[in-house]
Amino acid sequence: MILHRKWKIIAVLMVFVLLLAMVAGCADKKPQEQNEAKEPANKKVILATTTSTVDTGLLDELLPIFKEKTGYEVSTIAVGTGEALRMGEEGNADVLLTHAPASEKPLVENGDVINYQLVMHNDFVIVGPASDPAKIKGMKSAADSFKKIMDTSSPFVSRGDDSGTHKKEKSIWEKLNVEPKGDWYIEAGSGMGDTLRMASEEQAYTLTDRGTYLAWKDKLDLEVMVEGDKILLNIYHVMQVNPDKNDKINAEGAKAFVEFMVSPDTQKIIENFGKDKYGEPLFIPDAGKNEDEIGM
Repeated sequence: MILHRKWKIIAVLMVFVLLLAMVAGCADKKPQEQNEAKEPANKKVILATTTSTVDTGLLDELLPIFKEKTGYEVSTIAVGTGEALRMGEEGNADVLLTHAPASEKPLVENGDVINYQLVMHNDFVIVGPASDPAKIKGMKSAADSFKKIMDTSSPFVSRGDDSGTHKKEKSIWEKLNVEPKGDWYIEAGSGMGDTLRMASEEQAYTLTDRGTYLAWKDKLDLEVMVEGDKILLNIYHVMQVNPDKNDKINAEGAKAFVEFMVSPDTQKIIENFGKDKYGEPLFIPDAGKNEDEIGM
C-alpha cells in the first residue's frame, strides 16, 4: 500500500515537471513567434536625403537603431535636396529627409508626398578664412555680408547643386536682386563636405549648415563669420513618397521610418547628438511643433 502511494506521488510529480517544461517551451517560443510576425515582407527602404544628414554622422547613429527596432534596412542616397525631391516626385525613393520647406510644400500640395513631418532644425552660417578679406565678421545681415563679398570680389564657393543649402544661398542673392558672376564666384557642384574643403583650400567664403561645419571643423581652415540672421534658419522635414506613384514603393517601410524619426526616443538622440564631441548639439529636435514655433 505504501509502495503504491509512492508510485502515485512520483507519477504526479512527473506530470507536474512535464507541464512546467511545456509552459517554459511556450514562453521561449512566444517572443520568437512575435519577432517572426514583425519581420517585414520587404526589408529594403530607399531614403533620399540631403548630404548634411550623412556628413554630420547623424544617419550613422540612427539607422542601425532603426534596423534593430523594425527589421528594415535603409539604402541611403545622399544628394542635394533638389535632387532628393525630384526622386520623390518621380517615385524613385520610398522616403525623403530634406531641408528646403519652400521647395517641399509644392510636393505636399500635389500629393507627391504624404505624412509630412517636422523633424529638427539647425542654422546656416557664413564661414570664411581668418584673414576675412571682405571684412564681414560679426555682421548681422547675411544679405549685407554677401554684398560685401561681391563688392570686394572676395572668393566665394557655392554648392551649385540645387541642394537645400544652395537654395538658401540663392534666396539671399535674390534678396539683393543680383545674380553672382565673376572669377570670384566658384561653383563646386558638390556636397557640403567637399564644398567646405574647397573653400578652405581656396581661402574662400561659403554658406554651410552649422552641423556639417562643426563635424568638419578640425579639417578646415575656416571660421564662422556671420550667424544669427533669421533668414539662416535651417529646417528639416521627413515625408513618405506617395505609394500611388508605383507598386515598387515600400509604403510600410517609409511609414515606419517617418514614425521612427519623430518618435520620442529618436528625438532624444537628436537632441544629444554631437554634444560629447563638439560641445553643442548639431541639430535641435522639433517633432510635434509648428514651423512658426521655431526661432533663433
